[in-house]
Amino acid sequence: MSPAPQKLLRRPVLAVLAFFLTTLVTTITPTLAQQQQQQQEYLLAPGDILKISVFKNPDLSLDVRVSEAGAISYPLIGSVVVNGLTLPAAERKIGQLLKDGGFVVNPQVNILLTQAYGNLVSVLGEVNTAGRYSLDAAGGHLSGMLAAAGGVSANGGDFVIVIGTRNGKPFRREVDIVKMSLSGSPADDIELYGGDTLFVNRAPMFYIYGQVQKPGQFRLERGMTVIQALASGGGVTGKGTQRGIVRHRRDASGKVKEEGVSLDDDVQDKDVIYVKESLF
Repeated sequence: MSPAPQKLLRRPVLAVLAFFLTTLVTTITPTLAQQQQQQQEYLLAPGDILKISVFKNPDLSLDVRVSEAGAISYPLIGSVVVNGLTLPAAERKIGQLLKDGGFVVNPQVNILLTQAYGNLVSVLGEVNTAGRYSLDAAGGHLSGMLAAAGGVSANGGDFVIVIGTRNGKPFRREVDIVKMSLSGSPADDIELYGGDTLFVNRAPMFYIYGQVQKPGQFRLERGMTVIQALASGGGVTGKGTQRGIVRHRRDASGKVKEEGVSLDDDVQDKDVIYVKESLF
């Protein structure tokens, strides 16, 4: 191939490459800006680890942890409460204290948040790896936080309880994660905040015994009927009869009520189903 056609072929490739790099830079730049803005707006909390430095004053540089009381111990000025302050506000407060004490004429304080413990969410209950996870690592939303905890365990239910604080008031919401996953509604995949707690309860269970192939405890699925419960237990044995099924259920007062049921009747959490032996 002659040099001229080679140049013609390179031009579209270079144009595509330039477009790709431009798009990549455009995509990354807002993300970095958002991260910087989030750190500037972050409110300091107990457990956070800070790296503090003062321009031209190396003796005042140190790594410090915010105490449970929300304060830090700083050279020359002693205890400084920083809980609930943004990084710029904490910088101004320390700088003003250094200036008012006559220690530094014009202090230029810089604070770097090296570990944000106040940015953690506790995930408890029926998840594969319970613990405390960073909002940043989980994407800041419910679905990402559950994924960070390894997902709901085999014994986990379909609902997650989110507990925290919003605008200074207690917050509690129960989220149907099956509905959230199927609908893809952003309103259900709620935004989380540092200090929130997620709790995944166990799945509802029922018990079946008597003349069934596999008696025991089983997970209760939504809308489950007696015939579906029998299928979970492997079906009725040759000695059993579908006409001799009894259901034990607790009423509102806590007493167990025994009643005969048909195959289309519903099954609820903690129900006990007994399949009798056939008389013939």
